[in-house]
Amino acid sequence: MKNNILQQVKDAIRNPYAWPGGYPVYTLLSDGDLLCCTCAKDNFRLIADSTKHNNVDGWKAEGALVLWEGEEMCAHCGKVLESAYGPAESD
Repeated sequence: MKNNILQQVKDAIRNPYAWPGGYPVYTLLSDGDLLCCTCAKDNFRLIADSTKHNNVDGWKAEGALVLWEGEEMCAHCGKVLESAYGPAESD
């Protein structure tokens, strides 16, 4: 299972947009934070080590996902992450 998670992260780094649809894909960490593809690539060794050894150090990956809507920031660099449908609408 951990190999599948790391494969998802690798795929998100190589192809930061899902196909079909062209939706942006980000790495999901175990604490719920997201990483942009640049930070995931730059820190892949930390992510791989933490994921393989089930470390609780903030780098363990849970997979990759599309940020459908809302405003999130990369947990590492603080870059605002693009969502598929833009910011969430308020009531």
